[in-house]
Amino acid sequence: MKSDAGGTELLEGIARLEKRVSLAAVPPDLEEKMLLTIKRLERMIKFGRYSSEYEQAVFYIEWVTELPWNKRSEDILDMEKAKEVLYKNHYGLEAVKDRILEYLAVMSLRRERGEGNGAKEEGILKFMRAPILCLVGLVGTGKTTLAYSIAEAMGREFARIPFGGMGSALDLRGQSRAHPDAEPGLVLKAVKRCGTKNPVILLDEIDRVSDNARSEIMGVLVELLDPEQNAAFRDHFVDFPFDLSQALFIATCNNTTNISTAVLDRLEPLQMPSYNDQEKIIIGQKYVLPRLLKESGLTGENLKIDKDVWPKIVRPLGYDAGIRTLGRTINTLCRKVAKMIVEGQGKNFHITTENIKEYIPIW
Repeated sequence: MKSDAGGTELLEGIARLEKRVSLAAVPPDLEEKMLLTIKRLERMIKFGRYSSEYEQAVFYIEWVTELPWNKRSEDILDMEKAKEVLYKNHYGLEAVKDRILEYLAVMSLRRERGEGNGAKEEGILKFMRAPILCLVGLVGTGKTTLAYSIAEAMGREFARIPFGGMGSALDLRGQSRAHPDAEPGLVLKAVKRCGTKNPVILLDEIDRVSDNARSEIMGVLVELLDPEQNAAFRDHFVDFPFDLSQALFIATCNNTTNISTAVLDRLEPLQMPSYNDQEKIIIGQKYVLPRLLKESGLTGENLKIDKDVWPKIVRPLGYDAGIRTLGRTINTLCRKVAKMIVEGQGKNFHITTENIKEYIPIW
């Protein structure tokens, strides 16, 4: 049995929990459920039956009350701003950019219609059900970074859920509180981290889950991605329906072979193109080099590259479909120049076809 001082402290904790629940914007049924849990804990403490259930209940109540049950961010439906963000961060990908801009245009029209005819709430519930984009492409083609840009263009919070090697559907849906070490699944963890119920959630590499758990994980994805079902997504830990219909899900995969037909039926596949050498040169000059110069503490004056050098930078070791090798090669150049500047070998460096081998290996 706990001492009087300890019991008093626990009862004060109970009072704080009650206040926390009363101030939280949770659904009435869930509020009633949590208050009943608190009353049971209070009786246990009074009769000296304190146990680990107290910590479990506190963790549950604190976690659930922090979920954004009614909080959503305002979407930026400015088409020009969205174009600016998408074209600033990505070269090409016209079909993907057009699809995002089309969605924003529909959202804008539906919001105007909802505000104009008094059906704002109904309009929000319907038009916020976004298409589930699935970016299909080889490694390094920009699938993940495009998802970041979509969130930036829409003014939404962003979260990423990695599926690579995922071995259990419980990772997504959480574990029942009957287990001592139970915790919520990755989906509601992502929503809680974002703090809004309408974030952009990236389901990264959904084709790379463990073979043993593939069917169960695909079953959860069907519920998660279906707009008729995800309005009442149930996490085993929270054990109460949570509305995910306003979230914008974006999936990525290398290919669709290992994705179930039921999941594919709910996705809108968009093929990410491979880049040829000329496209990579433009991407390297306009996108990758400026970013890596800034990250390396350099300026355009510190490092200049002749046009004739770019074909060697783009393909130092052979062809690959993405731009990851390009990024690594340019990063090697920047680090080399940064080291030479710090060592006092000069301030400005000019890369030519004659001296390129001094900076990066060329075969």
